[in-house]
Amino acid sequence: MKWGFWAVMAGATALILVFAQFIGPTFEAKPSAASQIGTIAGEIKRSAWLSFLGFPKPEPDPAPVSIWNYVAMAAPVFGVMAVVLSLVSGLLRENWRYPVYATSLGVAAIVFQFVWWIALLVAGVILLVAIIENIGDIFSF
Repeated sequence: MKWGFWAVMAGATALILVFAQFIGPTFEAKPSAASQIGTIAGEIKRSAWLSFLGFPKPEPDPAPVSIWNYVAMAAPVFGVMAVVLSLVSGLLRENWRYPVYATSLGVAAIVFQFVWWIALLVAGVILLVAIIENIGDIFSF
């Protein structure tokens, strides 16, 4: 096999892992969005009252590590590996299509993951702003 073939395989694997990372967590059992938002608001209220009354913060429970955390780290690694292998393929004067395809797949995987995390960050900020705007309702009895 040629270096370019393995570069394309690494790029395709990276892109598949990125898309699996987008879809995978939806298959896990989770409470509804409304109950999650209510839980966040309740924790904010509880934390605010505890700090207001001078009680120490409770120790957080460690969350188990999900497989999707490892997928999120592996996808850009495969993307970079695809780009590096495509450089090797190009330097060895293999068929020009291999390095082009591999670089395209690897860069696409890295860019898609970056854009995905930016979108999640923006959605999280919008959610926190909505909760903070309604902080008066949280402290009411």
